[in-house]
Amino acid sequence: MEQQAGLGRRAFVRALGGVLSSSVLGGQSRKGPNVIVILADDLGYGDLGCYGSSIPTPNLDKMAREGTRLTRFYSASAVCSPARAALLTGRYPARSGVVNVLMPSANSGLQTYEQTIPKILKEEGYRTGCIGKWHLGTVPGCTPNVHGFDEYYGVPYSNDMYPLPVLRDASVVDAAPRQTSLTTRFTDQAVDFIGRNKERPFFLYLAHTAPHIPLAPSERFAGKSELGIYGDVVMELDWSVGEVLKAVKDNGLDEQTLVVFTSDNGPWYQGSTGNLAGRKGSTYEGGVRVPCIARFPGSIPENSVAEGIGSTMDLLPTIARLTGTTPGSVDGVDIWPMLTGERPYIQREILLFFDTWNVQCVRWGPWKLHLSRYNTKPWTVDPPGGRLNLPLSNPELYHVDNDPGESYDRAPEKRELIVDLQRRVENLLLSFPEPVREAWRETLSRRVQQTPVGSLPLLEN
Repeated sequence: MEQQAGLGRRAFVRALGGVLSSSVLGGQSRKGPNVIVILADDLGYGDLGCYGSSIPTPNLDKMAREGTRLTRFYSASAVCSPARAALLTGRYPARSGVVNVLMPSANSGLQTYEQTIPKILKEEGYRTGCIGKWHLGTVPGCTPNVHGFDEYYGVPYSNDMYPLPVLRDASVVDAAPRQTSLTTRFTDQAVDFIGRNKERPFFLYLAHTAPHIPLAPSERFAGKSELGIYGDVVMELDWSVGEVLKAVKDNGLDEQTLVVFTSDNGPWYQGSTGNLAGRKGSTYEGGVRVPCIARFPGSIPENSVAEGIGSTMDLLPTIARLTGTTPGSVDGVDIWPMLTGERPYIQREILLFFDTWNVQCVRWGPWKLHLSRYNTKPWTVDPPGGRLNLPLSNPELYHVDNDPGESYDRAPEKRELIVDLQRRVENLLLSFPEPVREAWRETLSRRVQQTPVGSLPLLEN
């Protein structure tokens, strides 16, 4: 352990030195590392070889060997738009107001006043690019270019929504693209972006549509996995990551570039949760725990595993730390010491999980407490009377480190812990917008009996 901690400290010193000093490349001053965030769409926790999958993913497995693999990493939402808002802002979706999947007809989205990763990096002289799926609004004031991206190439929302144009900034370059071409298109654009910006610091957000349905591998990957069309699509996604890493290396940027790969939520109809309970749309582990790999040669130790809790909301404060910027108010924490092995975990506040405005559960240490649940499963027809969020008459407590399938309720023997966690939730919710507090009051008003382990009082104001 002492050796690992020492490596972490040395790595941090090297990284900090890179932030504080400048080198000259091609006559231009470079300050801070490049940052690439690759986001898969509906990829399950168990869908990569390095997480136990049978799908061949040699490039991502190699990326894990060359960096660190996080085993308790979470998306801030179990569905698309809120998850992406949280990643870019470092805040709970309920704070930015993006709490539902945005449809093509939506007249709202991520608002201009929100702080985002590209905004804070652009102020530091970074070139910023968004490639792939946006899904944070198509109306004025919500598009990529107003959120700090110098360049945008991609589709405005999920690949199962229509019409599905490919855009370059605000211009349509292909009104009806073939689904089988999207991964290749996005990869080519990413490689081009890296090559064009190798002499200045850059931030690249590569958000794939894969493996969201409809599943559409290109011809060269169709049938290649021998595990069905889902496996083929994941293999092509893995190929894309390999091409991006190759571009980084070929341009001499390996030790100047942090690359993070993760997913926006768990798998939908196909894909593996790695034996976790629940799927996309559910705040059980399978809906929100996602794979995450971080690679930064010379700064992040090779072939390491980070077991502390992390969140997509942590990317903004972590990137801010590496680039010498100061983030505003965020819910994420700086997990750089965990990525380098300097610390096994990071002290943090409880981690909340929402469905729209409604608090569902809380993660803290090895524990997860379920407080409320909808009266229907995700993606099913609403029952008579409508879809309602209901308080659990008996909150459910799981030791998810030992019981990742959330199978064994420990609530009867942990009264004091449950009361403490409920108090923490109560205190944290006071800082949230009124729609969150109102939703919680409405949920509690539906309580049909007093829980024997103590109940949350109604919030005031």
